[in-house]
Amino acid sequence: LEEISADPENESRKRDLEGKDPSPPELLKKIEQLELELLQKEERLLETDIVYEQVSWLTDRIRAMAEDGKQDTLLLAKRTNELQKMIKDRSQKLMALVAELSMQQALAIKLQREMRDKEEFLMTVSSRIDRGLPPPKETENEWLKVLRNEKMQKEAAEARAKRAAEEEQAAAPGYVRTTAAQRPTAYIPDDEYSLPLPRPYGALAPFKASEPPSHLRHFRKPVVKPIEI
Repeated sequence: LEEISADPENESRKRDLEGKDPSPPELLKKIEQLELELLQKEERLLETDIVYEQVSWLTDRIRAMAEDGKQDTLLLAKRTNELQKMIKDRSQKLMALVAELSMQQALAIKLQREMRDKEEFLMTVSSRIDRGLPPPKETENEWLKVLRNEKMQKEAAEARAKRAAEEEQAAAPGYVRTTAAQRPTAYIPDDEYSLPLPRPYGALAPFKASEPPSHLRHFRKPVVKPIEI
């Protein structure tokens, strides 16, 4: 192809283009037309930019509203959880109150039954007394029970008072608490040369033997045989 194009004797190496060159007025008219089209395209591009800006602004606004909606949804979910927990607590309290009310109703029915029984028993006792008969055996048992309870309460009160006195005495300075049996620490001389005043034993206090252990029951005491001469 290069050789064909470089050969000057070859007539077919060139090809004339058809058409004609436009004149200057036509070129000016074409330029004006192109400038008009360019201006129209710039106007459309400007309109597109304005629309893009509006769409971007609306998109940002919608995105902000969506974020606010997320926060509102989170707050609503938290509030819903709090209300559900409150409803659950109130339901449990209501169930507890219903159970307590049932217990109180059962207790009231029991007390009414006991009151009715007591009234019938009182009427029976009154009728027996009016006829000159002794009270029933149950009355005597109830009276003995009341006396026994009063005695037990009195003994318990005395024990508490005694314990309080012992604690008060134990709080005194120099007091030594012990559970050992009391032993004499002095004696009264019986000779004619001494006054009948308590005299301490000192280092030679009498010895108190301890109780024999339980295993000594297996041993027999020796029998002392008389000595024959």
